[in-house]
Amino acid sequence: MLGTALDLARNGELFVHLGVSLLRAVAGFIIGGTIGIALGIMVGFSPLAQAIFDRSIQMVRAVPFLAMLPLVIVWFGVGEVAKIFLVALAVLFPIYINTMLGIRQIDPKLMELAKVIGLNWPAVVRRIILPGAMPSILTGVRYALAHAWLALVIAETLATTKGIGFLAMDAREFLQTNVIVLTIIIYAIIGVVADALVRALEGRFLSWHANYANGVHK
Repeated sequence: MLGTALDLARNGELFVHLGVSLLRAVAGFIIGGTIGIALGIMVGFSPLAQAIFDRSIQMVRAVPFLAMLPLVIVWFGVGEVAKIFLVALAVLFPIYINTMLGIRQIDPKLMELAKVIGLNWPAVVRRIILPGAMPSILTGVRYALAHAWLALVIAETLATTKGIGFLAMDAREFLQTNVIVLTIIIYAIIGVVADALVRALEGRFLSWHANYANGVHK
């Protein structure tokens, strides 16, 4: 296995496929995450936004991911846009749901206290809402990272010539079990690294929280 990795690294093939996959994952995550947070904030704060958006979002979320593939191909073809769209779609839902729930679970007593002491709205958001919702938002980010890699595996089966998913599919055609196992290990390593980054963010933004500060939360 190590020999296979070294061979692919020497000729540069491994880094090309890895780089393409990472770019797709990052682009999809940024797009889906931004939309998910924006929708979660709107729905979390506004009953009107909930009435307009939430039911439609939940309906789309209930559609099996693979069932979306034919429609995505019709809309975007089989190019990079389709692959990034699939990743963004997978990322959007866990971040949206956890952002919305995080905002709605803010203790009403804290909001009342903010009114009593005369905090303006930007201060309320900065000092109460964002810190209170952050544990839930970061949980959504953790789930979204896992969903992003699952979506990428599916996306890279669509008429592509680059990416870790393509490397695995190509190896399957030639019965190269060692390369297939290598791609699985790469996905696992990337998943562990991504989860470690989220843990670092939790330590940075949730240092005020006893469980996170003491390393109790896993």
